[in-house]
Amino acid sequence: MNTTTDTRVAVLGIGIMGSAMAGRLAGAGLNTTVWDRAPAATAPLAAAGALVASSAAEAVTGAQVVITMLPDAAAVSAVMFDGAVDAFSDGAVWAQMGTIGISGTQDVASRLTRRRPGVRFVDAPVSGSKGPAQNGQLLILASGPPGAVPLVTPVFDVVGRKTVWLGEAGAGSRMKLAVNAYMSVLIEGVAEALELVDRLGIDAGKLGQVIEGGPLDAPIADAKLHKMERGDYSPEFPLQWALKDVDLAIEAAGGEALPLLAALARQWRAGVQAGHGRDDVSAARLALADGGA
Repeated sequence: MNTTTDTRVAVLGIGIMGSAMAGRLAGAGLNTTVWDRAPAATAPLAAAGALVASSAAEAVTGAQVVITMLPDAAAVSAVMFDGAVDAFSDGAVWAQMGTIGISGTQDVASRLTRRRPGVRFVDAPVSGSKGPAQNGQLLILASGPPGAVPLVTPVFDVVGRKTVWLGEAGAGSRMKLAVNAYMSVLIEGVAEALELVDRLGIDAGKLGQVIEGGPLDAPIADAKLHKMERGDYSPEFPLQWALKDVDLAIEAAGGEALPLLAALARQWRAGVQAGHGRDDVSAARLALADGGA
């Protein structure tokens, strides 16, 4: 049996990330069903060979692996506990791959256990944005029961470059908050360095040349530096969702323990309120230009 192509997978949530992941899965020959609250979002995937379901419950019916890539815990709860979890097959795996925070993850996992104990829950948020998702280069921070690993591995291998298993469900979400905190500080650092470059009258292009190839040359920082330099704010990871993840990290740490992230959150919130929420997180640069918080 061909484990990969015989795996039936459903993807719920066809935004920037969900669309890219579902496209990879369908392109790899997996039997892929998709659903989104905005039906028009699924049209390109239908053209690529995915089946389009008319409801979340229809999408998960018969699937061995169900991926949710929804924006927050409220959306996950609304979609999944309004009939979708009742349509799971016994023994199926629910891979929750969006970033919904620690308490949100614990809540949906416990509700699933009470309602459908035969369904295995894998907490597996991803690190990466649109480009890595399209190219199957996501880092998957997985946690959950060992028995789920054989089912999700063929799926994760298509959408990710690496899967790190971290223990019981919930460990993936904890690690994701730490990873995104690190990433957010890097991106704000790039934005502020470029603001300083402008104020000092330095050619912005020279900054990238100086950093390139050295110990400060982090790939994500380099990518966002060049987007900011070009004035390209097309969304790969929207600022509003980056801010959501920063807020989740601050909440998880108890509010006062992360002063740098707290200041960053105020700055990015001002950018969202100024109308840059749907722009890429590189619009942190625009938040500075607008005067910030």
